[in-house]
Amino acid sequence: MTTLSDIRDRVRTNLRDLDEKAARWSDAELDRHVSRALADASLAAPLEATTTVATTPGSRELSTTALPDFLELRAVELPADAFPHRSVPFTVWAGTITLDLLSPPRGEKARLRYLARHTLDEEGSTLPDALEDILATGAAGYAAIAWAAFAIDRLNAGEDVAERLRGWGEARLRTFHEQLRAHGRPRPLATRRLAPAD
Repeated sequence: MTTLSDIRDRVRTNLRDLDEKAARWSDAELDRHVSRALADASLAAPLEATTTVATTPGSRELSTTALPDFLELRAVELPADAFPHRSVPFTVWAGTITLDLLSPPRGEKARLRYLARHTLDEEGSTLPDALEDILATGAAGYAAIAWAAFAIDRLNAGEDVAERLRGWGEARLRTFHEQLRAHGRPRPLATRRLAPAD
């Protein structure tokens, strides 16, 4: 399974920053750029997740705090074990899911289908394999632009180093965002088949 160190190594390769003794970017700096690119990737192609939660008898409210890295709720099925699935109408506001039912739940379990941010650490990643190199491209672009800003008005080994580095970084970011659009999750209109809940 791919880890943060693996992605960081790919970013270093993209940046041609392979000399450990004279590294231009620290691991912490690259991790920050990987995190920023991962946030972009999560918005374009989020993780599809499902969890089951208990409802509170007499309450129509659930909390999104039970949903790790929550971005967007796509469906609530109540009860969770019903077949065919019974999607119920809901609204989400300020971290509270309100079930739009005539009668509140009686404590049965609800299945929540939601979109979440991807995770990447030394244990592994939820990012699909197809997006790993794309992520490294985006992180390299962010790193190059940050270095270009740092390099302005500094002594450099050539003319317009900062400008060329910024241009290279911007080109990587254009490629990154184009590839995210190509691999992103289509966002069709959500259609829900509602079954009477009462």
